[in-house]
Amino acid sequence: MSDTTVHLALPFIMAAQAQKHVTHNEALRILDGLVQLSVHDRDLTAPPGSPSDGDRYIVASGATGAWAGWDLNVALWTDGAWLRLAPRAGWRSWVEDEGLLLVYDGFVWIGTTPAELQNMALLGIGTNADAANPFSAKLNAALWTAKSIAEGGTGDLFYTMNKEAAGRDLGYVFQTNYVTKALMGLFGSDRFRLAVSADGSSFFDGLIVDNATGIVDQPRLPRFKGYTNYDNYVGLDSWTKIGINNTDYNDQGAFDAGNNRFVAPVAGTYLFGATLLYKVNASTTARMRGRLVLNGTTEIRGSLGEISATHVSLATAIWLQTMVPLTAGDTVELQGYFRVADGYFAADHTSFWGCKIG
Repeated sequence: MSDTTVHLALPFIMAAQAQKHVTHNEALRILDGLVQLSVHDRDLTAPPGSPSDGDRYIVASGATGAWAGWDLNVALWTDGAWLRLAPRAGWRSWVEDEGLLLVYDGFVWIGTTPAELQNMALLGIGTNADAANPFSAKLNAALWTAKSIAEGGTGDLFYTMNKEAAGRDLGYVFQTNYVTKALMGLFGSDRFRLAVSADGSSFFDGLIVDNATGIVDQPRLPRFKGYTNYDNYVGLDSWTKIGINNTDYNDQGAFDAGNNRFVAPVAGTYLFGATLLYKVNASTTARMRGRLVLNGTTEIRGSLGEISATHVSLATAIWLQTMVPLTAGDTVELQGYFRVADGYFAADHTSFWGCKIG
């Protein structure tokens, strides 16, 4: 019969043994050193200078002095001496200076943090994951960084997302208080889309990129092309708004045909152009001018044009073009002017167009 226990090597009190309390106290001392094992350090090869009773260490490889030959053993300072506790497979120890839990595998102490997590059903970081969101994280920042060449990586970083088929959805959902405000990705096709919403229900595509051609479309971009369907008479020496009362197209309803003017739906930089076709009234000596006007009163710099030679009715035209920054609600209108003689700006071929470019 052995005189120690199998796993912790605690001494038995033997039959007819004298001084039984010594054996009993030795077993208690070993139990006190091993149960709920927590060591100060695992990197020392020699004992510290002034240990306190109960101090414990995992002895580093290459031990010297009182610890010589104790590599990877637990050293316990008790009753003024170092006690060697030889670990066995499955022992666990908390390393206080590292905040690390180790386990002895029969040969070395290894960290309990797993090197791999495979085929997990749920993972929650700072919150609970569920069937709808098998991976969930509640945090304020996250970092993905490339593994460098020096670390054996390539220095590159790719984040790959994959969907089953072109008709499925793939993308990012951006929310405020769990109400979706924007989507970015491949939704219902392989075209790249950026869509926004005010209520999480109705969405507007701000950007679409055709994956077959690379052509970019901005379907919500304010743009229009308008024309007049009647001859606009303009008297002598008087700037007059041209009645652009029809549109070939009018995205976002930005052109107000009832008031013959463009109304900026949002702030930005806009490009405008116009064509003024001359139609004679009484004399071809008329001097034709045109301009674009901001908010009904201010001539937009760069938009003024004039033809001063003798005109040919329904053949002479002015082309205007300029760029201007606008705030939401600003208006732009087309005005015409005659000097020397009055005249008309001809129906159908007198036009006004514009679009937001920035």
